[in-house]
Amino acid sequence: MDTVQPIRDISKVEAMKKVLLGDKNNGTRNHLLFVLGINSGLRISDLLNLTIGDVINKHGKTRLSVAIREQKTGKGKSFPLNINAAKAVSLHVKTILQNDLIAPLFASRKGNGPISRIQAWEILNRAAKDVGITDAIGTHSLRKTFGYHAFRSGVGIERLQAILNHSSPAITLRYIGITQDDINNVYLNLNL
Repeated sequence: MDTVQPIRDISKVEAMKKVLLGDKNNGTRNHLLFVLGINSGLRISDLLNLTIGDVINKHGKTRLSVAIREQKTGKGKSFPLNINAAKAVSLHVKTILQNDLIAPLFASRKGNGPISRIQAWEILNRAAKDVGITDAIGTHSLRKTFGYHAFRSGVGIERLQAILNHSSPAITLRYIGITQDDINNVYLNLNL
């Protein structure tokens, strides 16, 4: 099995958003899965377990932040919804036929539960292929994309390590796909 990669090219991220939103049947749901995944750094198990009430309040307004208990670690996690994530929530919530706050945010059309991890993988892989991504992409690519772009935007590796709940900075660097080429570029571009 290939190790999945972050989506490094921002133009590919934007193209995937458009492809996912364009799905006639589940566009807003699939778009939200992608946008919330790349803007929260949540594991796919935590994303898929979100309920409508986790992102909107009883008045139908998008929450400012999301609070969950991580499945893998059992730790509480709270994070604010940025503008793109909040817009994607609002867009999706407008298409949901039910107001049940305990219903799955990423509802499957087959039953009462959320889409499966396999369905999420298929959705993401189809969109990645449609936009010409050739790297191995999977559900974990959402979390890795969050980490990679946060790091590239200047977030310190120690802070990112804490956000992702990793045990060391080295694990975080390897996880987000910082390559030897990235390291070499630091040496080549720093001409003091």
